[in-house]
Amino acid sequence: MAQLLRTIKRRFGIFAPRVAVRAHMPWYWRWLGYITLGGIVIAVGWTTYDYGMELAGFRQSEAQRVIAQMSVEIQSRDSRIGELRSQVAAAERQLQIDRATYGDLARQVKLLSEENAALKEDLALFQSLMASGEKEIGLSINRFRVRPDSLPGEYRYRFLLVQSGQRVKEFHGTLQFVVNLEQGDRKFVVTLPLEEQKSAKEYQVSFKFFQRVEGTFKVAPGTVVKSLQVRVFESGSITPKLSQSVSVS
Repeated sequence: MAQLLRTIKRRFGIFAPRVAVRAHMPWYWRWLGYITLGGIVIAVGWTTYDYGMELAGFRQSEAQRVIAQMSVEIQSRDSRIGELRSQVAAAERQLQIDRATYGDLARQVKLLSEENAALKEDLALFQSLMASGEKEIGLSINRFRVRPDSLPGEYRYRFLLVQSGQRVKEFHGTLQFVVNLEQGDRKFVVTLPLEEQKSAKEYQVSFKFFQRVEGTFKVAPGTVVKSLQVRVFESGSITPKLSQSVSVS
């Protein structure tokens, strides 16, 4: 009996264990509350971030728009740079063509000027010979000149063959050149044309009153041309009808 009373006192007296009373809530309502609370926290955070960016003068959408605009502008400028480079390249090519054309024209003008001056000299000489009224037919070499040409070792010669007198006939013949050369201590002579060149047109002459003769010859490097002699042969003759020499250096 005493034991029963002590047990009752422990369960319902001051020594009895504490009891908590809670209202029962289903689990889905609890999860819904958690999700709602999380959404509120996220919304508040995003609003705070967006508001902070706006206060700082920066917005994500504005930045994307500016980036897109700058990309379009860069592409446009790259395209323009490409066009300008093409135009510069075309202008440089045209400038090179113009310079080459100008150089060719300048050389042609110089050459034509020299030829015109030579023709004037030829005409003046021929007129003076005709005005002299010589009755005897004579063949002469006039203004025989030799000078170095543009290429190394190349020389250009020029002279005028004139046939004066009354009732002159057509003259047909050939030319021969004797070149006196010097190479170091060695001196030697070369006769032009060579055997295989004797039928070359530049060594043939055919005229009635006058003919201007002009040509070139080439010597080996290190060789100095001392003088040049021209010989004129009438067709069928092995003896020169006349000859003339000119010093070169």
